Amino acid sequence: MKIFINTLLAFLFLSQTTVAQQYFPPKGDWKKVKPSELGINESKLNEALEFAKTHESNENPNLKIAHYESAFGREPFGYPVGPMKIRGSAAGLIIYKGMVVGEWGDPSRVDLTFSVAKSFLSTTAGLAVEAGLIKDEMDLVYPYMAPIYPYDPVKAMMNKSDHLFEEDVFELFDTEHNRQIRWDDLLRQTSDWEGTLWGKPDWGDRPSEGVKEKRARPQNAPGSVYEYNDTRVNVLALALLNVWRKPLPQVLKSEIMDPIGASDTWRWTGYENSFVILDGQIIQSVSGGSHWGGGMMLSAWDQARFGYLTLRNGNWNGKQLIPENWIAKSRTPTPANPGYGFMNYFLNEDQKQVPDAPKSAFLHIGAGTNMIYVDQENDLVIVARWIPNSDKAELVRLVLESLK
Repeated sequence: MKIFINTLLAFLFLSQTTVAQQYFPPKGDWKKVKPSELGINESKLNEALEFAKTHESNENPNLKIAHYESAFGREPFGYPVGPMKIRGSAAGLIIYKGMVVGEWGDPSRVDLTFSVAKSFLSTTAGLAVEAGLIKDEMDLVYPYMAPIYPYDPVKAMMNKSDHLFEEDVFELFDTEHNRQIRWDDLLRQTSDWEGTLWGKPDWGDRPSEGVKEKRARPQNAPGSVYEYNDTRVNVLALALLNVWRKPLPQVLKSEIMDPIGASDTWRWTGYENSFVILDGQIIQSVSGGSHWGGGMMLSAWDQARFGYLTLRNGNWNGKQLIPENWIAKSRTPTPANPGYGFMNYFLNEDQKQVPDAPKSAFLHIGAGTNMIYVDQENDLVIVARWIPNSDKAELVRLVLESLK
């Protein structure tokens, strides 16, 4: 509670800066200035840019091959079921005081952003709370859920008598354990939801202790244990689709991406089998990452706009797009994981993510590594794509050094 109050007070202090003193880039344009105009040491900034250019991920650019060469491809049911694409080379942007002071690679290229998609997903949850579709994120999820009717064109052609005792619909929260899960548990990856969704069982995602051991263990009480698990992230996506009753990409487009001037090139997809029939329409439920393909494809420019929105506490040019208290909650950790808020806000309170950055800094991180670094104390956003995870902290350090 103390951390939450301190974070909220910091937000209130920062909000004293008038919108008129802040720059918000129009669609299709972002003002670029010479770093020296903002007091940046250009020699040191060039050192940071050179570091970013020369420290590119050595994983295969063909993300399908990279998948099968990684631990993901060796998981039970680890095959991709959503679209993937060959990635570009290292790319990124440095936004200081709202202005572009550095860039490398091709920031306009549209690529997968992996688990940064989770930050977009949790944003749609915040919008649902703001709209009154969810009364409170501390509510249990199951009272909000209706039976889910999957779209399966093959089923329409099968012999009905062979499937007489099979259910035509399924429930997401119909077990004793799952009925205890709150929206907050899903958002913080502490739900320990049990089941299978889109052919991916919860125990099949990163079973480091072994499949047999993971299947046999008792479920943890919701809210008590953190586990990064993409099946459960997809459960949240489907649950939110049910309360919004329309595709989440449409929600994101109208409420966030269009108002912040994002390009028309981003796409948010699900899996080849993640379609449901809702209100007489066939709708795809999106994935909250690209663990099995799918997820968010967008440019570094669009990543930067979203990062800049969170830098400004959800406010864009005077309009509060994400409730300020939702940003504060997104940055509030729990005992289950002191370094994690709502997905996918990685916190720096213990300075393990970026030792040289302020404790108040936070990051949206996805595999690749895709990083959106957000630093309100320094009025700084850094987007870095396809950088080794072990190098991201050094890149931030070099940029911060140039500001001194």
